Amino acid sequence: MIEETDGMTRGGRRVLVTGGAGFIGSHLCRRLLERGDEVLCVDNFYTGRRENIRDLVANPLFEVLRQDITFPLYVEVDQIYNLACPASPKHYQFDPVQTTKTSVHGAINMLGLAKRLRAPILQASTSEVYGDPEVHPQPESYWGRVNPIGPRSCYDEGKRCAETLFFDYHRQHGLAIRVARIFNTYGPNMQAEDGRVVSNFIVQALRGEDITIFGDGLQTRSFCFVDDMVEALLRLMDNPENSTGPVNLGNPAERTIRDIAETVLRLTGSRSQIVFHPLPVDDPRQRQPDIREARRLLGWEPWTALEDGLQRTIDYFRSTL
Repeated sequence: MIEETDGMTRGGRRVLVTGGAGFIGSHLCRRLLERGDEVLCVDNFYTGRRENIRDLVANPLFEVLRQDITFPLYVEVDQIYNLACPASPKHYQFDPVQTTKTSVHGAINMLGLAKRLRAPILQASTSEVYGDPEVHPQPESYWGRVNPIGPRSCYDEGKRCAETLFFDYHRQHGLAIRVARIFNTYGPNMQAEDGRVVSNFIVQALRGEDITIFGDGLQTRSFCFVDDMVEALLRLMDNPENSTGPVNLGNPAERTIRDIAETVLRLTGSRSQIVFHPLPVDDPRQRQPDIREARRLLGWEPWTALEDGLQRTIDYFRSTL
């Protein structure tokens, strides 16, 4: 039975989450189960981890399928969340050809499945489609400034191509799509060695190692706690207006990388020292979402304060390192 609550569908659906054992995907699976949905978690476990979903396996509504979405998938579901793709530079640059395949071939396979089932499908896109932006903050109308041949382009251009495919399927086949442009997200279930800013700083601080900042540390990011992000994804999929997006999802509170490092040092009580290294190629200098569309369309904005979210993430890493 599908129940309607406050204009949103709650419970009773069979939902496919690709990348469901990953950082955001595992939290999404948990929330879907909490509201009474059946969840099919598909992951090839390249960056996803069984530890992230270990507590879900005993739930009779939860099923895990190990598969790479670059191969066709034949299942019966009511909704599809496509989150499968390495998201940290360390992982997506390790095998850049496979990263592009995951974004492009994976999108084609999931869109084909959605077309056959007439099921709505949500694409987890990224703020990286804006590249190193000349417009600040970045609205959805901005087309971006991306290097198509640089070391980050396997991810940036792969996600841009996936957005193209989603909108072409919508225009050509009438498919119900949602495109979420996800900005920097952090929280429990991050990998300790994924090379992302928050996890790097916390792990280095807890281990007493130098805190590594690339560049002068004055470049900015906007960090959203994972619980807030999952709520936004659920609202976008269940939005009664059936908006295609793209919709920026992230925290508009802009902070410098140096500020994040100093905050982590204070919260952990670490005596680690901050050291500086050269900035990687094509690393954006600014990143801040314009979330007016998310506020208007979804009635959503992040509510978790950065220090609260960082403390919960620190507690997670203390228990797992």
